Order: sequence, then structure tokens, then C-alpha cells
Amino acid sequence: MEIIRAKTAGFCFGVDRAVKLTDQLADAGKKVATLGPLIHNPQCVARLEAKGVVTANSIDQLPGGYEVVIRSHGVDSATYRLLAQRGFTVHDATCPFVAKIHRIAQKAGQEGALLLVAGDKTHPEVEGIVGSTTGEVFVFADLDELEAFSTPQIITKPVFCVAQTTFQVTKWAKCVKFLKKVYTNPKVFDTICNATWARQQETEELSRRCDLVVVIGGHSSSNTQKLVAVASANCKTLAVETAAELSGEDFAAARCVGVTAGASTPSSIIEEVLNKMSETVQNEELSFAEMIEQSMKPVFNGKIVTGVVTAVSPSEVTVDIGTKQTGFIAASEWSDDPSVKLEDAVKKGDELELVVIKVNDQEGTVALSKKRFEARAGAEELEKAAEEGTVLECNITEAVKGGLVGFVKSVKVFIPASQASLRRGEDLTQLVKTKQDIKIIECSGRRVIGSIRAVLAEKAAAAKEAFWAEAEVGKHYNGVVKNLTDYGAFVDIGGVDGLVHISELSWDRIKHPSEVLKVGDEVEVYIKSLDTENQKVSLGYKKAEDNPWERLKNEYPIGSVFHAPVVSTTKFGAFVRILPGIDGLVHISEISRERVEKVTDVLNVGDEVDVKLIEVDFDKRRVGLSMKALQEDAE
Repeated sequence: MEIIRAKTAGFCFGVDRAVKLTDQLADAGKKVATLGPLIHNPQCVARLEAKGVVTANSIDQLPGGYEVVIRSHGVDSATYRLLAQRGFTVHDATCPFVAKIHRIAQKAGQEGALLLVAGDKTHPEVEGIVGSTTGEVFVFADLDELEAFSTPQIITKPVFCVAQTTFQVTKWAKCVKFLKKVYTNPKVFDTICNATWARQQETEELSRRCDLVVVIGGHSSSNTQKLVAVASANCKTLAVETAAELSGEDFAAARCVGVTAGASTPSSIIEEVLNKMSETVQNEELSFAEMIEQSMKPVFNGKIVTGVVTAVSPSEVTVDIGTKQTGFIAASEWSDDPSVKLEDAVKKGDELELVVIKVNDQEGTVALSKKRFEARAGAEELEKAAEEGTVLECNITEAVKGGLVGFVKSVKVFIPASQASLRRGEDLTQLVKTKQDIKIIECSGRRVIGSIRAVLAEKAAAAKEAFWAEAEVGKHYNGVVKNLTDYGAFVDIGGVDGLVHISELSWDRIKHPSEVLKVGDEVEVYIKSLDTENQKVSLGYKKAEDNPWERLKNEYPIGSVFHAPVVSTTKFGAFVRILPGIDGLVHISEISRERVEKVTDVLNVGDEVDVKLIEVDFDKRRVGLSMKALQEDAE
């Protein structure tokens, strides 16, 4: 008899987290109570009770002085409030995937939408979801119940739809297809966790190639019963809680047996079942270890295998996976980064974990994928990162309509244009082939949405806080011009944009800031004034040493002569620009020794004339010039 153990059998992330938390509290000497059985496995619950952990089926049953663990199924909003009112110390072990559904349910209530929940209405996880919304809610177990509920009045309502994390994948797919076909713009969230999806898919594959599948798990465990349903559709299936429920007769006609387990089944119970099965093998010389080794030999699509590199070429890697077939990894299945060269990335003798993507028994080859294996592991890590707000590094590979595409842990991530930058309209192609820090803001199955903006916003907020803690009038900064307007230039001085007014850009008169600066210029500026209440900064750009009035005072004494242009005329005289930013007046009486009736009879804008400096009022910034004085000097 051949035994094939499912790779995904046993504790999922959420259950493992809850059990470890409870064990740690009990081992630390805490008085611990769980609200309901911690997991749907009587043996594990009994082990915890032996440590003094109390199982309470309601808040009223919780003993005083105990710390309360919320199990991975989660609870409704009212339960959280009641626990707080009664003063209990709470340790929340709600699975992050379940907590995500609670937030969706809350949003549905806030938006006045109908919440549709695919699942078992009596299951504690579903009860927690239902209790997290303030709006209308309907729970359906299958497509038939959903169709019966979907009247013409219902299908036009705003709708949010979620699934219990352990809902059967094939049933969910049918329900989603119906929803999108019949309902008006439904918001469908794929909330079946990755571990559930992978476990059901592997069980499906096992049941198609085995004579018998043994499913280990609590008889009251929802996800375990889903595995039983999946396997039963293709072959004979046994559902057991422990090895004691097995007998040799169960395997009498079986030549190939698959073994899987629910998400709440401890590894110790799985090993006990496998040991019991080994005792039924007719060939006593075949040890349990050899049986397990043999179970790993058959390869099939989706199986995880370990291989040793035997050869590397520019187009593929050859791998020995311990079977009669030869394994190959095409360059396209190594990485999504086109710049990666196989000869540099791997060498002969390296050991790799891979996923089987195609078996060709006729040619004796197996097509393998490294990037798909990494994507499986990466998917769970991204789910966790989405829940915890972790910053991840993303390799941006292309700019597409509406945003950017990149890869994190070999998982494809889409970054919408609105999440790619802090400013609208920026050229996103500049980010291609760069590595950017991102946060995962949505992770639903294959739909993974990232945000560069979220990380930049956090950094900007920190920089802004640091700026206002140290900012003072007169302090100098090196900044970057971010935007130009008719009235000035906005300069980023490290998390804060300050305004350089147009009058501060040049000592000369200018009509637009673009005459002096352009976007992207690096400039040195200083703080002229601060409005801490409204968090506004006024910046200076002109340098004192470039002040033309200082130059006039220091370099041009009374009597200095200028050859300069006429820039404007009036009835009483003409203005001549003697220095950038300084126009002096040639009064009509100072134009000529001859009487001048009309200024424009002698001078026009653009004329170049020689003038003599005859007076300066630095306080009022007035300059007197004379052409007549030069004529008299000449005589």
C-alpha cells in the first residue's frame, strides 16, 4: 500500500498562532480562559485543560480573575464591548484573515449595504462576522440558498459579499459567478484564506489519484468537513479524529491512500494516524520511514518537490528530483525579473524547493517552477504584511495603463497610479526597473494591491514632524523646486513645501517664476517667516550680497556715469535702468540744457543713454539721474 501525505495537512497560521499564545500564557503561570473551545479538536482542548486552561461557552461562565483568549474564529463587536465593561484582560487571537472580514462587514454597515455571507450560519466565525455589521445581512450555505434569496428587489441593492475563510472553494466560485451575473455592481471580496484554498486543491488532487483518502480532524471542524466533501466527490473517504478510529479492514482493498488533515489538527495526531496505517502494510520489511519516502516519489501537478541542480544553461536548469523523470526549470519559470541570468543565479549542486507544473511520462520529464513555489510562500507572507502594515520591497517591472506592476516575494503586485506617488501626474515610467518600498493595502487571492504612496506619506509625516520641531526663522535649507505658480515657487525642504514669493526670487522685476527657476531645480533657501498654527512656511531666495542697492551704495558714488536703457517714460521724466532692479529718474528738467516740452520728443523706451548719478535716497529707494549734467561737464 502506497501512502501519500498531503503537504498542507495540519495547523494553519491562525490556529497555530492561537494555540501558541494560549500555551505561552499558561506556561507563564497565568489564569487563562478561552471563550469557546480554542480550536475544533477535542484532544488539543483536553491538553490545554490539563494545563489549567478553562473553556467557557459564554461570558457569564468566565471565572473572575482570569485572562481571556479570543480564539481564531473571532467574536462580534458586542462581545468585545461586554468583555471591556466587565474588566477582563483580553488576548485577541482572532485569525488576521477573519479580522479582515470583520472590517469589511463594518464597512458594509457604514455604507448601508446588504452583507451577504457564504458559510455556516451556526459556525462561530460566521456569527462573529454577522455581529460586526450594523446593516442588513444574509447568510447562505450554497448557490441554491443564494438564488432563492435573490429577488428583484434584492439584486438592485448595494451589496458586499464575503465568504467564511473555510468555505468550499468550488461552491464559492459558483456563487461568485451568479452574483456578478445577476446583481447590480456587487462588491465581492475573496476571503477564503490561502491555506484553505491550497488544502482543498491538494485534497482534490489526492482524491483523483488515490483509492482512499483519510481526513484527520475534529468532527465538528468546519474546514475538516469541507475536505471530506471535496475528497468524497472522487473516491472513498474516511473522516477520523484519532488513530483509534482506524482498523485494518479500512485499507483492505486500497493500493494508494492519501492522508490530509484539517487546519485544527495537531501534527502529533497526524503522526499517530500514519503510524497506525503503517502497521496494516502487508510487507513487514517496509518500514514507516521507507513508506513515507516512497509516498514522496510520485509527482503530479502542484506537488512541492526538492531537487538538486545537475546542469545550468542560459535557457533552463536541469534538476534531479529523485524520480525516474528528469526535472527542468525554464528561465521563464525561474524569476519574473528578465535581467536575471541563470548562470549567475544558480550553480550545480544547489538544492532547490520547486513546484511541479507539468508531467510528461512519455518523454520522462517534469516541468518545474521556482517562482511559483516562492509565490505560494510569498502569498501567505503578503497576507500577513497586509494585516500588520509591514513595509516590503517591490521590484517594479513595468508601467501599465492605470499604474505599475511589480513583484514582492515572487508575487505579482499591482500599484494603481493613485498609490504610486504623493503627487498626481508624475511620470511613472521613471520607477520601472527600480526597487520601491510599498505597503500591501489589499490581498484577496490573486488580487494583490500595493501602495508606494502609503510609505511615502509615513516618511513625509515623520519628516514634517522633525521639521517643525527644529524650524526657526533664518535657518537655511537645500531644497527642490516642486511647483511653479503665477505668484511664486513651492520648494520641498524636507517633508514640508515652503513658498518663495515671486518678489523673493530676484532683485530684478520678473513676470513669472519660470524666468528664474524650473521644476526639479535644487536651490538654497532660508526661512523668512513661520506660521506654526497653519503650518505654512515663507521662504527667501534672494541673497543679500546680490542686493543691487548694496552694490549701488558700495560701488557707485554720486557722480558715477552709466550707459543704460530707458525703460519707461512719464510726463515728468524718463526712468533709466542703471542696475538690475534699480531704475533711476531723469527728470524732464535734467534731460537737456535746452527746454524740453515733451519727454518723448527726446527720449523713447529702448533708447540707450548716458546719465550721471546726482542723488540717492536709500531709505525711500529713489535715484536721481541727469543727462544735462553730462552736457555741462562736457562744456
